[in-house]
Amino acid sequence: MRRTVYIPDDLAALVDERLKIEHGQTFSSLVQRALRKEVAPKDPDALLKMIGLVPKGTPRNRIPMNERQPEDRYTDRD
Repeated sequence: MRRTVYIPDDLAALVDERLKIEHGQTFSSLVQRALRKEVAPKDPDALLKMIGLVPKGTPRNRIPMNERQPEDRYTDRD
């Protein structure tokens, strides 16, 4: 799909500088990567997985709010 996007001059200058630094990257690939990062569903465990505290395949076991201990009631909003 093709789209036309307006980019202000100051942002276009930043993009041009970035593309000079990252050889092999095109404007299209930069925009695609940025959009994937922005619109992809967020993984609440991503930070923990990244630093190795939670193995990547670990299922998330949610405890209903009424069954949680008082100190745990604010860790996860369902």
